[in-house]
Amino acid sequence: MSGGMDSCVTAAIAARDYDIAALHASYGQRTETRELQCFHALADHFGAVNRMVVQLDYFSKIGGSSLTDSRMPVLEADLHSTAIPNTYVPFRNAHFLSIATSWAEVLGATKIFIGAVFEDSSGYPDCRPEYYDAMNAVIRAGTRPETNITIETPLIYLKKSDIVKRGVELDAPLNQTWSCYRDSDTACGNCDSCALRLRAFQEAGFDDPIAYAKRPEYLRI
Repeated sequence: MSGGMDSCVTAAIAARDYDIAALHASYGQRTETRELQCFHALADHFGAVNRMVVQLDYFSKIGGSSLTDSRMPVLEADLHSTAIPNTYVPFRNAHFLSIATSWAEVLGATKIFIGAVFEDSSGYPDCRPEYYDAMNAVIRAGTRPETNITIETPLIYLKKSDIVKRGVELDAPLNQTWSCYRDSDTACGNCDSCALRLRAFQEAGFDDPIAYAKRPEYLRI
């Protein structure tokens, strides 16, 4: 659970059928303090007795992403671009899933839920369905024979606006989530993540409950 909107709605879906063990990774991202606060608020909301926060400081040493390298600017939103944005953290989700798999095996858990979104996201390669098919194969090959862990991606084919609607239907605490890539106090409204979130709320017909410095219109033409 990153503390973002997608992981919040994913947790709301998972909590209908399972007890939640909540995992959060701080990896040197610009807004890690705010994201951690949101994680704990969401974990409290969903009654996560088991929770774990891990520090992956090596991502700052690896670099290559504007989320973890202060020398690289977080660019203005361009929702028409088909290029992988500079906010992509190289192969990040594999690290998250590896930790989650290790913990799941110890807990005796059978499902790992992650809020990956493919069709209406920033175009990150580690949000594609085939990526999670491959990771499930790795888990099967690399865990005990009696282990039965599968990754669940309930949002992966949904539009962001449908995720907002689903969150509202499930009474998910979207007001306790954070998506901005740049700022931790007031969301900028201009980075890719803010733009995707604002457009989703605008298309869904709901007001985004968090504070923004700017709220541009991002409706599709």
